[in-house]
Amino acid sequence: MKRPLLLACLVCLASCQRATVDENGARVVLASSPQRVATTAGIPASQGTLPQASTTLAPVSGAGRTAGGMSPPRVVPDPPFTSTPVATFNEPWAMTFLPDGRLLVTEKRGTLRLAHVATGQVGQVTGVPAVAYGGQGGLGDVLLHPRFADNRLVYLSYAEAGSGSTRGAAVARATLTLDASGNGGSLSNLQVIWRQLPKVNGEGHYGHRLAFGADGKLWITSSDRQAMTPAQDLQSALGKLIRLNDDGSVPPDNPFAAQGGIAAQVWTLGHRNLLGIAFDNAGRLWTHEMGPAGGDELNLIERGSNYGWPVVSNGDHYDGTPIPDHATRPEFNAPEAWWTPVIAPAGFVIYSGNLFPWYRGKGFVGGLASQALIEIEFNGTQAREVRRYPMGRRIRDVEQGPDGALWLLEDGGGGRLLKLTPNRS
Repeated sequence: MKRPLLLACLVCLASCQRATVDENGARVVLASSPQRVATTAGIPASQGTLPQASTTLAPVSGAGRTAGGMSPPRVVPDPPFTSTPVATFNEPWAMTFLPDGRLLVTEKRGTLRLAHVATGQVGQVTGVPAVAYGGQGGLGDVLLHPRFADNRLVYLSYAEAGSGSTRGAAVARATLTLDASGNGGSLSNLQVIWRQLPKVNGEGHYGHRLAFGADGKLWITSSDRQAMTPAQDLQSALGKLIRLNDDGSVPPDNPFAAQGGIAAQVWTLGHRNLLGIAFDNAGRLWTHEMGPAGGDELNLIERGSNYGWPVVSNGDHYDGTPIPDHATRPEFNAPEAWWTPVIAPAGFVIYSGNLFPWYRGKGFVGGLASQALIEIEFNGTQAREVRRYPMGRRIRDVEQGPDGALWLLEDGGGGRLLKLTPNRS
C-alpha cells in the first residue's frame, strides 16, 4: 500500500564557499548500539587526544517543547545541549557501546578501537579482518549481538577485495576478549557470514550498516556500489536491504525466500546508498539513503517493497540528466521525507533515553555535506525534519549512550568523539 509523500525540501546550511567532494562523489559547498537493537518496548540504550572546552550549540530553527522526566528542566533549554569532545580518531566510521560503558569505534583503515569515555583513553582490539581501504571503502559498522553478555559476539562490516580490482562489502562475526588491563582486546573465531555479491569495480556505495530486530534477525544495508541498475535485480545483492539470521543463514519468512539464491536474502529493493538504519518505539524500521544530485531519502521499510532506484528519484543525475520523480511511478514506494539540496545523511538513532526527555521518540541523523545534526519528528508513519544543529564538521555517526547521552563521530582525519548532554544553564 502506498503511503502519503511528505516533502521535506530543505535549504542547505552552507555559509562558506569551500568546496569538497561529498559521499556520493559530487562537488558540494560546505559550511565554515544499542539503538540499533529493536525491542517490543522500543530501542534500549545499548590514539586519542583529549578534549578542548565544551561548547553549547543552538538549533537553526524550531521551538522548544515541554519536557518531563528525571530531574531535567521542565522547559527545553535553548540551546538544548552542550557538546564535549572526549577523544580523537583517524577516519572513524561507526561505534557501539559495551555493557560496561566502554565504546568500540571503527576506523576506516582497518583498526578497531576501545575507548574509555570517562577518561578519553583509547586502546586497540586486534584480530580485525583485512579491509579494502580506499574511497568509501574500509572498516565499517560494528554491532554487538543481542545476547552479547552470554556469547561475546561482535559483528563487523567492511569492504573486502575480490578478484582483479573488484570489491564488495562483507559482514563477519567474532568473539571479543578484553585484556585484563582493560585497555584493549582481541577478536577470535572470526567467521564471514555474508558477502555483497557480485563484487564489482569501484570504491563507492558499500552501505553495510547493521542492526538487529526484536526477533533477533540481522539487518544489513547493501548499497548499489554506484552500479545503479542491479538495484532492481533480485539476484544481485546491490541496492537491497538484507535480512538474515544471526549466523548468516536465510530466514524462511523473507519475502523472496522461494526464489532462492541472493533473492532469498532480500527484504526490500531499489535502494541507492543506505547509510542509516533504526527501529522506532513501535518497532517500525526506518532507513535513510543518499540521493544523486538532490533527493536524499528517509524511508519507512515495508516487507517486499521496491523503493524505485534508479528508475525514480527525487533528485537528478550529476550530469543534469533528469530522473522521474516518485510521484510519476506510484508502483514504487516513495520516501516519507527527502532533502534537496542534499544533507548527505550518515548514521541514525531514534532516541529512547531519559536524559533528554524532550527528544524521546525523535530521530537524529548525521549530516556530511550539511555538517549538521538533523532532528527528525515522527508521527506514526510520517516523518519530517524539525531542527538542524550546525556542528562545523561532517558528522559520520550518531549513537545513544547507556546513560542517555547522545554521541557523535566526526568524519575524517582527526575526527572527534563528541558527547551531547542537556544544557543546564
